[in-house]
Amino acid sequence: MNKNRLNRERIREMTTISVLASLIIVTGMIKVPSPIPGSDFQLSAPLAVGIAVVYGFRKYIIAGILASSILLMLGFHTILNVEISMVFRIVAGGAVALFGPSIPVVVLAGPLGSIAARFVLAETLQVSVWPLLAAALPGILFAAITVLPVTSLLKRIKVEGNKQYAR
Repeated sequence: MNKNRLNRERIREMTTISVLASLIIVTGMIKVPSPIPGSDFQLSAPLAVGIAVVYGFRKYIIAGILASSILLMLGFHTILNVEISMVFRIVAGGAVALFGPSIPVVVLAGPLGSIAARFVLAETLQVSVWPLLAAALPGILFAAITVLPVTSLLKRIKVEGNKQYAR
């Protein structure tokens, strides 16, 4: 009986991580236009921070690695895309993990992750960081503004999912 319950928990965790990875993939492909050409932003940044808050860093980073691996294997991402994504995930998710899910941390985690990713990308490409930061600014602001409602939605989804699972 106890072994059966343990297997159900493992299956539930694998399913949750797979769904989170799918959400990261799909929202990463949805681009919101920006007034600055070439600086459109993805819906995945606020979702990513929300996942780290609601489901924890461990599930978030595993889902992120899974999402990046799938996108790389399918040819939708390059190594540079994966680099940017992983730096964002480590910094944004790490901020939430280290400092807790307080409102200031949650609002600033995404922008910090985006800024750190641009610095790493600038170093990789051996270019100035300032144009990269300027292009990312609309997305950084978008992530900061939308992260709290997205996190609230994820919390409600998790509560409802737990109700369904308890049945």
